[in-house]
Amino acid sequence: MSTFQAPKGTYDLLPPDSAVFLAVREALSAPLRRAGYGYVETPGFEQVDLFSRGVGESTDIVTKEMYTLTTKGGTELALRPEGTASVLRAALEANLHKAGNLPVKLWYSGSYYRYERPQAGRYRHFSQVGAEAIGAEDPALDAELIILAVDAYRSLGLRTFRLLLNSLGDRECRPVYRAALQDFLRGLDLDEDTRRRIEINPLRVLDDKRESVQKQLVGAPMMRDHLCEGCKAYHEQVRELLTAAGVEFEDDPKLVRGLDYYTRTTFEFVHDGLGSQSAVGGGGRYDGLSEMIGGPELPSVGWALGVDRTVLALKAEGIELELPAPTQVFAVPMGEEARRVLFGAVTELRRAGVATDFAFGGKGLKNAMKSANRSGARLAIVAGERDLAEGVVQVKDLESGEQSAVPLDGVVAAVRERLA
Repeated sequence: MSTFQAPKGTYDLLPPDSAVFLAVREALSAPLRRAGYGYVETPGFEQVDLFSRGVGESTDIVTKEMYTLTTKGGTELALRPEGTASVLRAALEANLHKAGNLPVKLWYSGSYYRYERPQAGRYRHFSQVGAEAIGAEDPALDAELIILAVDAYRSLGLRTFRLLLNSLGDRECRPVYRAALQDFLRGLDLDEDTRRRIEINPLRVLDDKRESVQKQLVGAPMMRDHLCEGCKAYHEQVRELLTAAGVEFEDDPKLVRGLDYYTRTTFEFVHDGLGSQSAVGGGGRYDGLSEMIGGPELPSVGWALGVDRTVLALKAEGIELELPAPTQVFAVPMGEEARRVLFGAVTELRRAGVATDFAFGGKGLKNAMKSANRSGARLAIVAGERDLAEGVVQVKDLESGEQSAVPLDGVVAAVRERLA
C-alpha cells in the first residue's frame, strides 16, 4: 500500500473507467469541431486579478474557492477555477480578434480547480469541455452553441436532461432591475455575507440554494419584467431559433449562474438523476468581459460542460457506451525465437492500425492465454518452434475457440480479414 493518496476532493482516472471519460470528451467536442471551432489550450494557472475582475469579486469562486499561490517573484497566481476568462485572455493576447474573421470560435478541454466541500458530482479537481465564440453579437450564435451542446448530449444517448433558459439584460436595462431587486432584498431577513452581496451583485442572491433564502424570494422582481425592447427581441430570437431546431427548453426567471460576467442569454443543463448537484453544464453571453480584463469591446458567448457530471448522468440513465476494444489481438510466443518473431509481427499489426498487445515477462502458455482473455482481445496469435519451422503462426478466435494456421508473411492480412 502506498503511503500517499489522492488529495481530498480529487480522484484518479484509471482503466477501464478512463476510457468512458475519453469517449465523453470526444463526444462533447465533436459537434464543435464540425462547426468550425478551433482548439485552444491555456496554462493551468493565471494571475489572480484575471479571475477577480472577470468572474467577479462577490462570487463564491473568487471569495472562497480559488487555490492561490505567490511565486518567488511575488506574483499572485491562481489555479484556474473556470475556462472562459483564460481563453478570452489568450485570444486577446494573440490578437485573434484582429485577424478580420469574427467571431473567433474556440473550444477547449482541461482540468479546473475549486476548493469546495467534496460530495457526489462536486470535486476540487474536475474536467470540462468548453467553447467560446468571441467578437459577435448575434442571437444565432447563442442558439448555435446551445444546439451544439444538446447534440453532444444526445449523441451520448442522454435523454432526461433539461435546458433552463433566461436573459439577464444588458447595460441599458439591468441597472434599473438591479436597483429594484436591491430595494426588495434589503427588506429581507438575511445574514451579513448575503447583505454584502446585495450591494455588490444582488442577482447572485437569487442563486442562493438555501431554503431559508429561497422562501423569502417569493415575489422578488424578475429580470424578464425589466428587459428593454432590444433584450426582449434578442431573447425571443434565441427562443425561436431553438424551437425551430427541435430543442426543448424551460424559461427560468431566477437563473443567473455563479459568474458575474453574464449578460443577456444565460442557460444551464440539468439532469434530475444527479441529486442536489444537478447541473451538468451551462453558459451564456458575456458582452462586457473583454473590457473588464482590459481588452476592447468584444461581445461573446460560450459554455462549459462537465465531463465528470456527464459521466454520472450516463450512469443515472443506465447508459453504457459502446467503446472500441483496447486490444484486438494478443500475441503469445512459446520460446525465445518465437518471442523475437512475434514481437516483429506485433509491430507490423500496430503500424497497420490493429490494436495489439504481447505476452511480456516470459509467461508460460497457460498464463499467457489467461492474459489474452483478460485483455478483451478478439484474436490470439500463438507460435512455437514447430510453427516457425513451418513458416506459420496459429490464429485463434478467443470467442469461438476456432484456430487455424496462417503464413507468417500473411499475418496482417489474415488478422484484418477475421476482424472485419
